[in-house]
Amino acid sequence: MFELAPLKLPESLDHLIDFCIAMDDQIRERRHPRDRPRRVLPPLPSLPRHTSTSGGSENVKTDLPVVEPMQIGKTGISEAERAHRREKGLCFYCAGADHFRLQCPQRPRVSRAEHSKVGFRTGNTQVIGSLYASFVDNEKKKSRILLPISLTWEGVHLKTEAFLDSGASGNFMDKNFAAKNLLPLVLKERPLMVEAIDGKPLSCPHITHDTVDVCMKTGVLHQETIRFQIIESPSCPVVLGFPWLTEHNPVVDWVQRDIKCWGQSCQSKCLGRVNVIGSLNIATAPPLSTEVPECYLALKEVFSKARTEVLPPHRPYDCAIDLLPGTMPPRGHVYPLSQRENDIMEEYIRENLERGFIRRSSSPAGAGFFFVSKKEGDLRPCIDYRGLNRITIRNAYPIPLITELFDRLKGARVYTKLDLRGAYNLVRVKKGDEWKTAFNTRSGHYEYLVMPFGLCNAPAVFQDLINDTLREFLQEFVIVYLDDILIYSPDVDTHHVHVKQVLKKLLKAGLYCKLEKCLFDIVTVQFLGYIITPGGFQMDPKKLSAILDWPLPQGLKAIQRFLGFTNYYRRFIKDFSALVAPLTAMTKKGVGNQKWTPQATQAFEALKQAFTTAPVLRHPDPALPFQVEVDASELGLGAVLSQREAPDKPLHPCGFYSRKLSPAEKNYDIGNRELLAVIAALAEWRYLLEGSKDPIVIITDHKNLTYIGDAKRLNSRQARWSLFLSSFNYVLTYRPGSRNIKADALSRQYESYEHNIQDQHPIVPQERIIA
Repeated sequence: MFELAPLKLPESLDHLIDFCIAMDDQIRERRHPRDRPRRVLPPLPSLPRHTSTSGGSENVKTDLPVVEPMQIGKTGISEAERAHRREKGLCFYCAGADHFRLQCPQRPRVSRAEHSKVGFRTGNTQVIGSLYASFVDNEKKKSRILLPISLTWEGVHLKTEAFLDSGASGNFMDKNFAAKNLLPLVLKERPLMVEAIDGKPLSCPHITHDTVDVCMKTGVLHQETIRFQIIESPSCPVVLGFPWLTEHNPVVDWVQRDIKCWGQSCQSKCLGRVNVIGSLNIATAPPLSTEVPECYLALKEVFSKARTEVLPPHRPYDCAIDLLPGTMPPRGHVYPLSQRENDIMEEYIRENLERGFIRRSSSPAGAGFFFVSKKEGDLRPCIDYRGLNRITIRNAYPIPLITELFDRLKGARVYTKLDLRGAYNLVRVKKGDEWKTAFNTRSGHYEYLVMPFGLCNAPAVFQDLINDTLREFLQEFVIVYLDDILIYSPDVDTHHVHVKQVLKKLLKAGLYCKLEKCLFDIVTVQFLGYIITPGGFQMDPKKLSAILDWPLPQGLKAIQRFLGFTNYYRRFIKDFSALVAPLTAMTKKGVGNQKWTPQATQAFEALKQAFTTAPVLRHPDPALPFQVEVDASELGLGAVLSQREAPDKPLHPCGFYSRKLSPAEKNYDIGNRELLAVIAALAEWRYLLEGSKDPIVIITDHKNLTYIGDAKRLNSRQARWSLFLSSFNYVLTYRPGSRNIKADALSRQYESYEHNIQDQHPIVPQERIIA
């Protein structure tokens, strides 16, 4: 068989296909000499016998290989000439140098009817690709990857699905689908022939038309201009083939049958374009950056990690720690650490001494040093500044009003979101206040020269710095909210100028960005709990899931709990009594656990919708005080965020929160579950609550939560929670569970009515208390 091998490797896929077909022809000829009868083999049981028709005649079975007919005026070439053409990559038909035999323009074109009459082998026809042929096979349908897309042309918007087929050599569209949607077509200069992967001609063997250029959008951000070739494929109207996959190089999740992220070339070509805005699929997250975009390469120093590891200079924005008159920071004890924690602590001390971030101290103050576990399993060092924060004068900084913020975004069509690296370590502690940051370890006594995490005024100090750095842009094209920087512009060219101006300011101020968390030139962005697009803004649906995903209550108690929740907001819902009547009827004595009627189900869904729209749910106003009601059951957490427009006005809900407990969280005692509810609620609405000038009133039905502020030794989870709570200005207040209806209902929506709730027990049992 060595004489069948090419003298050099194929240079392209088409060349390889030509060679394989030629080799297959020669192998078949050797196995079946023409001078002896050929044995007819029975067909495989799993495959149907291939039949072909000619005109109106009966089907003729083609079990035997057929021979290519002799072409008039064309003689065969010698073996020497064949070897020469193979070596030079020349066409086996006309000896041309810019194509192969299957694409030779001099080969005669044969219609499908003539194919059957003369018995042409499909392998010798002009092939455009190996388009997937089994469109009608139900099992094949289940294994496809169908990508939701939207197509736009001449003001028409259309949603459909595209089949990803790595075996197709082009991008195709069904002709009936194009005709039905009135998509304009253009005639090809030269028709092309298409075959299936097994060499059989499709029902439409020639491609004669293309679509006009259309804008295709996949997911939230990815959009491009594309042209499809028209074929017949009724069950797969749109096919994206190998050239498209090669161009965009997507990462495919074969289990979820979805595209997880796009290739690097898409960052500038497809993900930054804003010429057409289609519908949003907000479940798709935009890809994060891994390389500095080409247009910002001149400012790549602003993404330097090494520059953040150098002691910054003193500036007017240094972190001052002003104490209440007559107070002194407490001296904490040294926390016992494991051997692994000691090793990490020693490394932390060594690195920060070398950087100049800390120095040895003789301060009379001293906070405890401990570790908390991160999600990845690593340990993060933390300083217990609870005692220092209690005697520190709070520095309340102004927060932009969300309503004013959104007014500035009108007309914006492209956005960039920046995340700063090591933000707090880029700010110095005010001269003379370093001693107040002192902390104790087994290896010595140290104090910070840069602003550490855990100080109650750290967010305020950093907000002042970043606001002043970008002040000239704040009313024009930049929004700064704590450590989030959003740049917005009306078009891409203007946007690139704006981003460069911001990056120059940050670099001049000694502030640096974390490239892997930045998003450049995008057309939709999540910011402050909202989805912002050129078409407007809407509340992030995740913020409404606590209500919209409320399962159908099962049992009398569950229905009563839901009605108790809704009754609290009845004054905001028009015709509340009539709307809730079908549900109330289910709770009447003697009715029992009857099945849900269509009327009751409709009322339940209507009430859920009412809670997620005005006038029930209002936009939060950071200028007004907040109230957070929390509760935890054995299976879930619940919280309600509310505000009053005026002291004599009723509480208006601004958000609802609910989620199931994880298996590990279900093992927490009642005190830790209630505290977890507080932490989860503050984390959910952190963008609103952190830095609030008015104390946040947190209402719980558990009396023992105040222990975390005074506990001498916390476990790693409680220490992490304590550090998190130190960023908020809050007060805790107790309300009996019988009156904590709203949060209680949200936390118990996951419970069945048979579930028995355990009695609440104090964190420290009474028998353990001796005084």
